Amino acid sequence: MKRAKRLARPRNPVARSPLLAKGGEHEAKGKHAKRARQKARLRRQLAEEL
Repeated sequence: MKRAKRLARPRNPVARSPLLAKGGEHEAKGKHAKRARQKARLRRQLAEEL
């Protein structure tokens, strides 16, 4: 699966179209992605407690 290229510097928010603000990274969907998000959330919570 291809990944989006990251810009070396952020775009100028004044010069871009307001419709572009609605974009962003897409979240994976499905049973496996949901479980991965749950596990990542749990790992973050455990890391904060330590």
